[in-house]
Amino acid sequence: MTVMTKERLYLFDTTLRDGAQTTGVDFSIADKRRIVGVLDQLGIDYIEGGYPGSNPTDTELFANKPNLATSRFTAFGMTKRAGRSVSNDSGFQALLQSAADSICLVAKSWDYHVRVALGISNEENLEGVAESIRAVVASGREAMLDCEHFFDGFKGNKAYALSVARTAYESGARWVVLCDTNGGTLPHEIERIVADVAAVVPGSHLGIHTHNDTENAVANSLAAVRAGVRQIQGTLNGLGERCGNANLTSIIPTLLLKSEFANVFETGITAEKLRSLTHASRVLDEVLNQAPDRHAPYVGESAFATKAGIHASAILKDPETYEHVPPEAVGNERRLLVSKQAGRSNVMSALDRFGLNSQRDDERITRLLDEVKSREASGYSYEAAEASFELLARRMLANVPQYFSVDSFRVMVERRHNALGRLVTVSEAIVKVHVNGSSEPLWSVGEGNGPVNALDQALRKDLGKYQKHIDEIELVDYKVRILTGGTEAVTRVLVETLDTVTGERWITVGVSPNIIDASFEALLDSINYKLFRAGAEAA
Repeated sequence: MTVMTKERLYLFDTTLRDGAQTTGVDFSIADKRRIVGVLDQLGIDYIEGGYPGSNPTDTELFANKPNLATSRFTAFGMTKRAGRSVSNDSGFQALLQSAADSICLVAKSWDYHVRVALGISNEENLEGVAESIRAVVASGREAMLDCEHFFDGFKGNKAYALSVARTAYESGARWVVLCDTNGGTLPHEIERIVADVAAVVPGSHLGIHTHNDTENAVANSLAAVRAGVRQIQGTLNGLGERCGNANLTSIIPTLLLKSEFANVFETGITAEKLRSLTHASRVLDEVLNQAPDRHAPYVGESAFATKAGIHASAILKDPETYEHVPPEAVGNERRLLVSKQAGRSNVMSALDRFGLNSQRDDERITRLLDEVKSREASGYSYEAAEASFELLARRMLANVPQYFSVDSFRVMVERRHNALGRLVTVSEAIVKVHVNGSSEPLWSVGEGNGPVNALDQALRKDLGKYQKHIDEIELVDYKVRILTGGTEAVTRVLVETLDTVTGERWITVGVSPNIIDASFEALLDSINYKLFRAGAEAA
């Protein structure tokens, strides 16, 4: 039996450089080091750490090479400036002096930019590319050239764009990377142009670097692979300026799990490492202090979720028909959501996740399903607030200890002039709590930037013996929806809570005509859920 040898594809992550250009993103040195570790464990071939010499963070990161098991630590920078020698260009020398295994240089490949942006001749630009690549190779590093605006340049002056790529390759570049810098090229164009370039530079030395301005970055990367490139650049979760970059979180499992690619190519990521993909995605979200995209392909909470009862039953019987890949292959999980559209299969699946083993013919399951539908008719939504559903299910099927009870609470919002004479709005909340096992009530006062925040602060300020558990959590998202109009409008509140130690997030729900009451119900569920998960003693 003949075993076909697969071609090697190389993965290049630019999260710490391209991703850092995302609006609102600012990685600290600790953030960068943490993400480097996650990418290395995942099995990424190249990790671009940033631009040494351009800012203190990147300079510090490249002062000492991280201890990497699989990845090549890569620096990014410009080719030498026109009119200067390699030795007399401080920016270029910062690259050579960095603790990098590889250096990826960026150069103009569009003759229009060479003329207008650089103000030099096409020949001078080619000379700069050649000298820079040779200098990197002479330093003992692996050299790459990122051909900026390559596809626009190819359309404007095909011969010159190809000459830039050829010059880099003939000067010793391991990789010549074709960049769709403004993200405007479409898949059929990518495939055609890459095929033309592969006739000049071998595909084993070609890379692709796409931006997502037409929502085609992943498709463009895969089209480029079909046309011959063997290195793919992208970022975790598609992070990047404007509309983002090619999303490696989608590209990687497609390469490993879809037969068109998996039967032909291999990467440095094994099936075992692939199961850490969802974790890697969530770590980046945690570093950025943002909620994960629930609808992200492969790794989102909704990627393998359904709430339709008939589909849920079919998925349990024949998951391969209804799911394009097994969720566990990427470290995700199947979620059959509980809602008014749900059937018994959804409820049973959820109970299995919670570790509540019940029989399908258990009458309590019917009562639970009826209760869910009744509550959702009055405004509750459990398809998002799974933590509240788990508490409801456990109260009906098993037992959830009563850790504490709230005797009363009061919330005040006052607008007044402060000591400086400025008009300010102050929110204050007072909560009276009885902790299980204590005869005396606990009174707590909290101030916040709004009534709900003040109530949250007061509720979590002092819960006696349970305080050590709730000190680890914080409210990270709060959503309000008015369900009916008029003076007696029903309000639904969803609260998302983060465990700062484990990184776990959960969502709880509250419903009431009074927005503060609805918020308080969701906050209570959140704290009770944490105490239950922590195994807190009730007495």
